[in-house]
Amino acid sequence: MATRKKAKGQAKRKKKQVKAATRKKATTVRKTKTIRKKSAKKAPLPRVSPEKARPSAKVAVEPTPVSTPAQPEAVRPTPSAQPPPAEQGERIGVVTHYYSHLAVAIVRLESGTLRVGDVIHIRGHITDFIQKVESLEVNHAPVTEVGPNEEFGLKVVEHAREHDVVFKVRS
Repeated sequence: MATRKKAKGQAKRKKKQVKAATRKKATTVRKTKTIRKKSAKKAPLPRVSPEKARPSAKVAVEPTPVSTPAQPEAVRPTPSAQPPPAEQGERIGVVTHYYSHLAVAIVRLESGTLRVGDVIHIRGHITDFIQKVESLEVNHAPVTEVGPNEEFGLKVVEHAREHDVVFKVRS
């Protein structure tokens, strides 16, 4: 019986060696094909009959006179430069902060008073819109009127940015 166990053990060993040899072959690195771009074909030259062929000698070309560009009569300012005075109104304050999730601008009133129902114009580098004052809040309490040197929250219809100027158009 001892001889039989040896034979089994050797057969197992041979099988393991064969499996290990096949694994090594499976782990060899495959060669990849190099991909070459095909060069773009040039368009064929058009055939020209000998009668229509032009002489290949270089001919001196006279330079065309350089014209100066026409001067604009009046340089118009860009739309963000200055609005017409009727739209601008009286400067009353500056936006100090903007809460985008609430669409609320915090404004510091410099002069005058502002009431609910007044029409204001908020203007800045990118911002430029006119709206009616719908709600005013001071320290989270709704108010109907604010005076100079007060900071208040103002519900706005568009995005306002810090340092935008607030103008009072009409009451």
